[in-house]
Amino acid sequence: MSHPATTLAPAPAVAPAPGANAPLSDLNLAARQRMLSQRVIMQALLASHGDTTQLQAAQKTFQLFCDSEAKLLATLNHYEPLSARQLRAVYEGPQGIGVTIETFIDRMRRTLDTISRKGDARPLLADMVADNDTVLNALNKATSTFDAIAQAQSDNLFKELSGIVSDIHTIAREAKIVSFNAQVIAARAGDKGREFAVVANVLSGISTEVDRLTQKAIHLADRKSQHA
Repeated sequence: MSHPATTLAPAPAVAPAPGANAPLSDLNLAARQRMLSQRVIMQALLASHGDTTQLQAAQKTFQLFCDSEAKLLATLNHYEPLSARQLRAVYEGPQGIGVTIETFIDRMRRTLDTISRKGDARPLLADMVADNDTVLNALNKATSTFDAIAQAQSDNLFKELSGIVSDIHTIAREAKIVSFNAQVIAARAGDKGREFAVVANVLSGISTEVDRLTQKAIHLADRKSQHA
């Protein structure tokens, strides 16, 4: 007895989570490199025992690691001079972490190529495991440097915003004084000063609102400073 074919309803589209496709900051990108380095080593170890699924996973992880490292290196030219010099001092030169990371990338590339050809990757894997702490230290140093730069940028922005808020507060205070003087003059002028009084009252209301918002901004800035 034949049965009618069952038609599956299409699965409802799932909207991506807010920020799911947002690019990672340099700091988060550097921090993720540590996790990727450990993941690809573990996947390569499993792939060396003939697990083709793990080999494919390792190749994807390795590609992501290489792409991320290229992005981080490209940012060296996008920072202001002081931060750029700080990053170059960490990455470049004989003692820079760039040499360690390049060595890791070269070894992992040769390891995955050897595994894909069914060759013996044990010596390469042994070298990577032996140097794992050195690689992690290098990636940690990169993360710490990007963290320090991000914190310095945040502090500078906070100082700049605090200065702007202070200027607004000063202007609001001066506007209140002008408004008060205008109201006094309008009161002295009697009926002839009514229209002037209306303008003065409006100015007073605006000044009060600006002052309220400024005080709120100062309060939020103080809270940020306390939790920094």
